Amino acid sequence: MMRIFKYLMIIAVTGIIIQSCNKEDDGIIVVPPRDFAEVVLEDEAAIEEYLQTHFYYLNTTNPPSGFVDFIEFDTIAGANIGQTPLMDQVYTKELLVQDIPHKVYILKLDQGLGDAPKFTDSVVCVYKGNLLDGTLFDSGISPSRFDLTSVTRGFNQGVIEFNGSTGTIDNGDGTTSFTDFGRGAIFMPSGLAYFNESRPNIPAYSPLTFRLNLLQVNEADHDNDNVPSYLEDLDGDELIVDDDSDGDNFPDYLDTDDDGDGTPTREEDLEPDSDLTVDRDGDGDPTNDYGDGDPTNDDSDNDGIPNYLDPDSTASSQEDQ
Repeated sequence: MMRIFKYLMIIAVTGIIIQSCNKEDDGIIVVPPRDFAEVVLEDEAAIEEYLQTHFYYLNTTNPPSGFVDFIEFDTIAGANIGQTPLMDQVYTKELLVQDIPHKVYILKLDQGLGDAPKFTDSVVCVYKGNLLDGTLFDSGISPSRFDLTSVTRGFNQGVIEFNGSTGTIDNGDGTTSFTDFGRGAIFMPSGLAYFNESRPNIPAYSPLTFRLNLLQVNEADHDNDNVPSYLEDLDGDELIVDDDSDGDNFPDYLDTDDDGDGTPTREEDLEPDSDLTVDRDGDGDPTNDYGDGDPTNDDSDNDGIPNYLDPDSTASSQEDQ
């Protein structure tokens, strides 16, 4: 059955879940770090106690959060004593933080039938962030756009477990509806969030929970070099900032010349143009372009290293133009 989420077409581009580097201006307080191994045991015990004592429901008639067709949590007690604990409905995903295993707990109500985000993409979602005691620290009742390279690692790795929607419907009344979107919740220990940093309404060492509807997915190419950002994770650890092929202190996903050979990555795309209807160089003539739009499949010296990562291969598609 098609699921529809109706909203006013206003997309915000911010949120506390975005990692910030400006600690003083943002009221961020850093306390001395504790041992990751010690903290994660405490956090996961607290998360699992919460999951054992709470259940979810969808309140579509009068949601207390103001979110229509959105997940709500409540305590298993009294009239709710027979509800199924969240612990019986989540699955976990293990990540390493300084070689210490950390679990992300994921509640998946709906996978979503649209595109699946990569860990470097941008996404649009509605969301609500809480501490385990229910304190609200952030929310977006209107769709909000996030660059997944700029959010907490727990949020990043949770979101990519879902798919976006299949499309939108114009309702003719100033609102738009998303169809068949991903919907669920993410629970993360502080080591995958802010750890020893305190933020407004988030004390240091706080496990976090997010409920979300994932609406849109947009593939990202942060440096516009025609190599999608997720392909610039050369070691496959899904930590994009530690890949720097030429050692210039610019990670590859933000480096327009990945191998530092003086030829921009875009120009190391050498094959003849395979699509004569796309004007790749913007000169008004789509028939005179060079390259197929993919620098990753050019290897002039056949050494198994694509030109854009091979400092010995400096040929440019612009040399004969």
